[in-house]
Amino acid sequence: MILRSFLRRRLGYDFNAVGQIGLVVILFWIAVAVFAPLLTPYPVGEIVDWDYFGPMSDKFWLGTDYLGRDILSRILMGARYTVGISLAAVAIACTLGVLLGMIAAVIGGWFDMALSRLLDAFNTIPSLLFGLVVVAAVGSSIPVLIVTLGVIYMPGAYRFARALAVNVNAMDFVTVARTRGEPLSYLVAREILPNILGPVLADLGLRFVFIVLVLSGLSFLGLGVQPPNADWGALVRENIGGLSLGAPAVLFPSVAVASLTISVNLFIDNLPTRIRDRSE
Repeated sequence: MILRSFLRRRLGYDFNAVGQIGLVVILFWIAVAVFAPLLTPYPVGEIVDWDYFGPMSDKFWLGTDYLGRDILSRILMGARYTVGISLAAVAIACTLGVLLGMIAAVIGGWFDMALSRLLDAFNTIPSLLFGLVVVAAVGSSIPVLIVTLGVIYMPGAYRFARALAVNVNAMDFVTVARTRGEPLSYLVAREILPNILGPVLADLGLRFVFIVLVLSGLSFLGLGVQPPNADWGALVRENIGGLSLGAPAVLFPSVAVASLTISVNLFIDNLPTRIRDRSE
């Protein structure tokens, strides 16, 4: 009730219980990512238990991994890589995609056609395959992962924003602004963007989920965050061989991925309607 009252009073949103649960889980993982170094009970790469795949206990709440490292510490630090890399990548993808989509819709003509055909061709490449090729060729590092994931999902953000912007660009108030001689920057920032912001934010949430899953897939294949650091996908990969011996080492990172992606979906399923209602 307290969270719902705050959102309604301060932000003008009235999320239902499902949306609130999603928001709470998202904020929890963001807080964990920010304060992870202060929350980890043990150093991430340090062997703290000579019994590999140790069981859950008072000393090791989630057990230990295949080398005897604390699983809880590695999941908490893994949140920093999973959430941080995914947020940075989705910011690149949606910023570039939405900006180019709006510009193409306003300019139109050969520029719109050429850019759309180019990005359509790029969008036909499977995302995981493209990530595998780039990371295998260039090498795995955090900047490479961020840029690769951002480039993978930029064409989809472009197509979505362009489709919305084309409809808004045909409206009378945009025609009036263009007749007044307003520059392209004004049309994009003041006329187009405010009228597509709600759906764009919902699309951003969906692309964040896709990026988390692709990042986890790359890490599962050994091309993500490199040891001794690890995101959640890498934690599953490095412990999968001992599933029968130490299930918590595989189960809890998987639950972390699922909780984040499901919560983002729950949140954005509630978000677009509220933004639309607020603008009416």
